[in-house]
Amino acid sequence: MAGTTRPEGALALGAGDRLTAREGLARQLDYWWTVHRRTWRGGVVSSFVAPLFYVVAMGVLLGGFVDAGPDRLEGATSYLAFVVPGLVAAHVMQVAVGETTYPVMGGIKWQKTYWAQVATPLSVRDVVNGQLAFAVSKVASASAVFLLVLAPFGVFGSWWGPLLAWLGLVLLGAAFAAGVMAFSVRVRNEQSFGLVHRLGVVPLTLFSGAFFPVANLGPVLEWVARATPLWHGVSLTRMLCLDVVDWPLALLHVLVLAAVAAVGWRLAVTGLERRMAV
Repeated sequence: MAGTTRPEGALALGAGDRLTAREGLARQLDYWWTVHRRTWRGGVVSSFVAPLFYVVAMGVLLGGFVDAGPDRLEGATSYLAFVVPGLVAAHVMQVAVGETTYPVMGGIKWQKTYWAQVATPLSVRDVVNGQLAFAVSKVASASAVFLLVLAPFGVFGSWWGPLLAWLGLVLLGAAFAAGVMAFSVRVRNEQSFGLVHRLGVVPLTLFSGAFFPVANLGPVLEWVARATPLWHGVSLTRMLCLDVVDWPLALLHVLVLAAVAAVGWRLAVTGLERRMAV
């Protein structure tokens, strides 16, 4: 399959006939809307029920045993207020990874929808944009629901903080979606995705500041944690939700996540082009 080329009809398009990025996305709306209608029920539990369980179990029940003040909890007045922004950031990462691993493999190897798409005026760039846009839309809805679940618990320091935090979470999801898709288009079988979860998702969830300050890891591992995209997402979400914003640091978080998303997008496009030999 790696040596397959685009059909002759698709090759007939000249450089001047190439669709713009906006046109490429617009022509995929019907397809992705159909995918959403057929799959949204499977995400109801993870989007609506799971956040509530996370908050009650980790923030309320476990948090009742944590006796620490704002000086040890990065400005949070309780462990509940400290942990819930980390939980929503970790949830965003998991959603983004889920939407850019097996679905991408399906588009290339199983259902082969990517091959059908590039047989039209759509380019590989358009296919990547469509997949990432769908993944980011799932991230946006899941994080919005999670933040709404948190509202009654009184963990937000201002009314505007959750709104900006939601934008930061969408950016975090875009960074992970693009980065993981860049990996997914290069692997040959789904067994590689087990490594993504074991060596990526789980360690990042546990050691990127979601459950405890990364300063507790020691000087070396602390800086390793600070180099991960999830730490930037957790820190940005937490400072916005708690209204203890260090604006220069917040700007750094945004720039890092935007850079990861941009590099990941470029690698996803070049990787899929090589994979499909177009």
